[in-house]
Amino acid sequence: MILMTLNIEQTFKAIADPTRRAIIGLLAEKERAAGDVARRFAISRPAIAKHLKILREGGIVVTRRDGRERFNRLNPEGLKMIFDWIAHYERFWDEKLLSLKKAAEKGKEG
Repeated sequence: MILMTLNIEQTFKAIADPTRRAIIGLLAEKERAAGDVARRFAISRPAIAKHLKILREGGIVVTRRDGRERFNRLNPEGLKMIFDWIAHYERFWDEKLLSLKKAAEKGKEG
């Protein structure tokens, strides 16, 4: 577990950028060295380092050092904060879909 206080704004900031979302996808497959992540994008290594930093600050990525190398892995708990926030609004979608179903069924009867 991450020993820092995260807020939802940091987490949403972390997933707001398409490059960071692509990095999340890579790290969902397996832990990767920072250099391995950088090689997969057509942007500079320092730019990838900044993206990884924002992902760490958002609680979505955890980094460990092994000698001079930094390895990054996905932290599912960071994404859970977003899931929980969205799930709170799920009931609105359920209500809208139920209304649509009732309207469609009413249309079939009439």
